[in-house]
Amino acid sequence: MTKEEKEKDEEGTGQDTVPETPQWKDEAANLPKKLAKGVETMFKSSYRVHIDLSSLADAKANILISINGIIISIIIASISPKIDSNPWLLIPTSILLLTCLVSIIYAVRAARPRVSSTLLTLDDIRANRANILFFGHFVNLSQEDYLTGMMEILQRPDVLYSQMTRDIYGLGSVLMRKFELLRVAYTVFMIGLTIGILSFIFVLAWVVLELQGTVL
Repeated sequence: MTKEEKEKDEEGTGQDTVPETPQWKDEAANLPKKLAKGVETMFKSSYRVHIDLSSLADAKANILISINGIIISIIIASISPKIDSNPWLLIPTSILLLTCLVSIIYAVRAARPRVSSTLLTLDDIRANRANILFFGHFVNLSQEDYLTGMMEILQRPDVLYSQMTRDIYGLGSVLMRKFELLRVAYTVFMIGLTIGILSFIFVLAWVVLELQGTVL
């Protein structure tokens, strides 16, 4: 039927076409009652702990990035120009620079955002193969599909709990990766800084002894 025929048919019947109500709005009217208090408290507490730990990990990474950046800047600006006249500075300076570089790389990796590029559909959400609470999964959905999926899940407490539990597990996996990288970054920084400072002391003592021997 052409557009003109549809318009004539509507004029003949004297009725306007009523737009269909979005599916998610129909489902919103059938939402289940409030979750049990204990379950709500458990999920709130778990989410809060994971978010706080994530903020703590990012703060630790930023601290390490800032410290290493300052050390590298000082070494390049103050010590590097003096290496030509003081070759003994080369070894301890190189140790400190390499230490700061490795440490800052791991710290940046810990703070770097991780985004999933997996293409998922509303059918994947309905089959519980994806987590609609995670933005990396629902970002490829249209707004209509996202709202439909959310309303369907809210009507099924078992699936809702499964999605929330999966989301918490995902947060925990990301946190584990962050803290592993931070552990490596701080360990490298601690060991490298210690070796660098000791090498400075050793080389300086050796130079002083050499000068004293020359004078004598």
